[in-house]
Amino acid sequence: MFDIGWSELLLIGVVALIAIGPKELPGVLRAVGQWTGKMRRMAAEFQGQFQEALREAEMADLKKQVDELNDAARSLTTYDPLADTPKPAAATPAIDTTSETPAALPAPEGVAPAPEPTIHAPETATPET
Repeated sequence: MFDIGWSELLLIGVVALIAIGPKELPGVLRAVGQWTGKMRRMAAEFQGQFQEALREAEMADLKKQVDELNDAARSLTTYDPLADTPKPAAATPAIDTTSETPAALPAPEGVAPAPEPTIHAPETATPET
């Protein structure tokens, strides 16, 4: 992560020994180790929570897809092909077309009846002489 080699680590140790002193150096190193452990645990906890949130989101998506597939499968299993077939002609009642015709219906009130059309015979042609 920090790309610290052995030579850099040895240099940091020598500077810490000179600056802090040999008497307090073990206590300081212990405190630094504890702080490092706490930071690592916090980072691991954050990563774990982040991974859990991703898994929950993926599980919600998968659950939604499974529910959609179950609904589609349920609609296919409840399909009745006989329900869509037309009924036979004998089962349907016949329509009586001779009972009422448009001419037999009375004229609405306030409307004058239509006059009978007159047809004129053609005139006979006489040859001219």
